[in-house]
Amino acid sequence: MSVGDTALGASTTLPEGTGVTMGVEEEFLLVSRTSHLPVGDAAAVLAGVPSADLIGESRAVRELWDTEVEACTGVCSDLAQVRDQLDGNRAALRRAARSRGLELLPAGHPLFGAETAPPRRDGHYGWMSDTYAGAMADQEICGCHVHVGLGDRELGVAVLNHLAPWLPTLLALTANSPFRRGRDSGFHSWRMMVLTRLPAAAIPPWFGSLAEYDADLARLRECGLLPPDHGGLRLARLSDHLPTVEVRIADTTPTTDEAVLHAALVRGLVRTALDELDVGREARRRGDTVLGDALWVAARHGLDGPAVDPWNGTRTSARAMVSRLYRHIEDALTTTGDLDEVRTLLQALLTSGNGAMRQRLAAARHGVPGALALLVADTGSGTPPSAGPATPLGRRAT
Repeated sequence: MSVGDTALGASTTLPEGTGVTMGVEEEFLLVSRTSHLPVGDAAAVLAGVPSADLIGESRAVRELWDTEVEACTGVCSDLAQVRDQLDGNRAALRRAARSRGLELLPAGHPLFGAETAPPRRDGHYGWMSDTYAGAMADQEICGCHVHVGLGDRELGVAVLNHLAPWLPTLLALTANSPFRRGRDSGFHSWRMMVLTRLPAAAIPPWFGSLAEYDADLARLRECGLLPPDHGGLRLARLSDHLPTVEVRIADTTPTTDEAVLHAALVRGLVRTALDELDVGREARRRGDTVLGDALWVAARHGLDGPAVDPWNGTRTSARAMVSRLYRHIEDALTTTGDLDEVRTLLQALLTSGNGAMRQRLAAARHGVPGALALLVADTGSGTPPSAGPATPLGRRAT
């Protein structure tokens, strides 16, 4: 495989800014304060958000269901910008929702609900409803997507190969959808189980070139599994409208802190991949079946149990994989100046538990409405309540 006309075995000169800039998209549910059910009032809520209330070049838009809204940051170069825009956007949407008797719910899946209203049919949404039929049931889901600037698509495919094995660990950290229709699903991320019903909505396979990547998209479209010109449903992909690598693995997180942490980890993984490619180290080929197993176990157990080592297919623990990820990207985090903040945020998350663990803790005390109350509280910076023991991160051996 090559980067343009440069063999990966040789040193490459990356464009200025490659792997530095980032942006975050967060999807939220709109729920009734009284019934706790999703409410299809997205257009009115968005109309109540003055553009001046969105930070920087952020924007807020509708989603597949009118029970959802999405906030997108502008292009950010550091975590302080990410945090500022996420905090501001959440606050603006929350105010608009509350003005209509609704709450902004940062969760991967509705905690309560009956049969949902049909999704929107404008644009490619109608095509999806007609084609995916019953698989669209329960797709009223919310994720957190992170974009990292990477204008070279050929290089982007090589980066995706490096990212893929780490996606289950990122899900374990961000899983935040244990409840469905008022009951515990038994999963940390029920959103992931719903999402992966759709065609090719999984960890991307290993591609040897951009031509192979594009041929796979063309195949999916030709087979009638993707709308025309759609960028695909893979959990990490080359963006279809921005010069970025887009990681789509995470549930929407309860707090800004967790979204900032996720963005930092994704950028750290991209920059580490670029460093490895710069010295000629391609990603190891791995079994797609093993990656699928690792993803399922991460959705089922989150941080609270076993994990599958994506390189050898053996059992390990989720927390061991988190420590391994941290050590893997330590140099990249140092380069971007993120190391101290990431270490602090990651240690806090390992102590408090992911969103699913904290929801269950609240539900054990006050029922599922207690979990909802936890989520609709102010969701900015701060340390969430503890749901588990701390896990030492350690340092990479030198």
